[in-house]
Amino acid sequence: MSTNFNRKPEKYLGLVTSGSLSKGLQVRIRSSAPLEHIQTGQFVAIESNGVRFFGMLTDVALEATTDSILLDPPGDDTSALVREVLQGVYTYGDAHVDNRLALYQGDANPRPVRSIPAHFTSVYIAEETDFDAVFGSEDLFQGGKNFAIGKPLDMEIDICIDLERFVERSNGIFGKSGTGKSFLTRLLLAGLIRADICSNLIFDMHNEYGEQAQAENKKFVKGLRSLFSQKVQVWSLKNTRLGGSGSIDGEIFIGLNQIEVEDILLLQDELNLNATASESAYILKEKYGDKWIVELLNGDPEQIATDSRANIQSVKALRNKLHALKNLPFVVDHSSIDSVNQIVDNLARGKHIVIQFGKSDNMLSYILVANIVTRIIHEKYKDKVDQYRQSQKASDEPRRVMITIEEAHKFLTPAVAGQTIFGTIAREMRKYYVTLLVVDQRPSSIDSEIMSQIGTRVVALINDERDIDAVFTGVSGSSGLKTVLASLDSKQQALVLGHAAPMPVVIRTRPYDEAFYKQIISGLELARSTVDWDDLDPDSQEEARQKAIEEVKDLYG
Repeated sequence: MSTNFNRKPEKYLGLVTSGSLSKGLQVRIRSSAPLEHIQTGQFVAIESNGVRFFGMLTDVALEATTDSILLDPPGDDTSALVREVLQGVYTYGDAHVDNRLALYQGDANPRPVRSIPAHFTSVYIAEETDFDAVFGSEDLFQGGKNFAIGKPLDMEIDICIDLERFVERSNGIFGKSGTGKSFLTRLLLAGLIRADICSNLIFDMHNEYGEQAQAENKKFVKGLRSLFSQKVQVWSLKNTRLGGSGSIDGEIFIGLNQIEVEDILLLQDELNLNATASESAYILKEKYGDKWIVELLNGDPEQIATDSRANIQSVKALRNKLHALKNLPFVVDHSSIDSVNQIVDNLARGKHIVIQFGKSDNMLSYILVANIVTRIIHEKYKDKVDQYRQSQKASDEPRRVMITIEEAHKFLTPAVAGQTIFGTIAREMRKYYVTLLVVDQRPSSIDSEIMSQIGTRVVALINDERDIDAVFTGVSGSSGLKTVLASLDSKQQALVLGHAAPMPVVIRTRPYDEAFYKQIISGLELARSTVDWDDLDPDSQEEARQKAIEEVKDLYG
């Protein structure tokens, strides 16, 4: 009934004893390995009648053939032989497998499961061929969509995600403080830049993505511009640069005339605005247009209240709070959008932009700038998409852009998600060729509708129950995955699931080190230089391509 395809005996886990398509499979453990060595998160393969099923081990339990053995368990004085007999005959381990994919004979790629293996089908811990069948191998060439994000916990095999599918929707990187979210983010961004699949706009609050960043071991690692000097630009807020931060490609300053009421409402917590602030702000906006903040800060509040028919006390309170904006070093009374237009043009030409906040690394500056710049970019891209739809010319099709924001819950709480441009982008998905990469340690504070739209999730350790529930919003079969997530180490481990991953998988995250630099840069150059590309036919190109990739792997690991 089942075929084992010459699998390694040491990989044998046990036999399927029960289960269902919706709830997963129960596996009677008969492995030669100690039960203590069988861990949640392991990838398993089940082969039955020409179908290879793939799943994840999500739970391990102790069971007994009779309750009597549990009511009168052997004591400490019981011999080891008696214990061994009892454990092998009357007590046993049971594993739960979340069955996700099936590969049918003749098919090149696995499909979502629509059936289950028969009783007593053998189950094995996955081998290299299983990982290759599901996740593929990394493509080191520019434009290669497969990017290795890490390795299985107990094997030295690449786990790849599909970068083309990754940028199709908004995505999230989640984990509690200190679990390496910024390193995961930098890793993924480097893969996207090398593949040249989209342009990236990164709001770099803590100056970690440009030239260099400091790891927790106090060593410095390369930033994105250090890796891709010709592709990545670093922009700074005016008058905020830190000493020794390197050169910049442009400066951004924000005019009070560019600030909308919605931008102010997003700053409610940072400015400690009262309940009447929004009403007063809308009244002043209607009266004075783009100059409403300048008039409020520079004029007589009593005269402004009289002219606009607003409450005098509310006007004074709002005026006092908004003085904090004028004191920001990069804010001026009036500004055009020339600098943002330059950023849009550079993104359209395939550049990647890192906006550093320097000395203004506070939430007030971060929220204000990120919201205004993103809003203008989104408006520009809507115009580009409308033009493309009218002309239907390939030359008019906009280049996709992914916007990276940290502390994402500040922009996407239930109270403000409906009003912010980030909420709009997350709900529109890729309608206007702009998506998000949200990085956050408190996903429970993000609006549930937004979380349900997140395509791919890379989740490091999270302990808070509300955050764990939020991470799995809209994910089927999440109960077993919650158990897996809770068992992760606090460093260099993550659960990857969603649109760009064929099935959920636990990884040891790829190191961001010298070997990675060589693979991402030197490896790419070597792969290009090993063949005279133009002289080869398509079949020979593919053969040479695979040979070059193997050479790169041999050289750089």
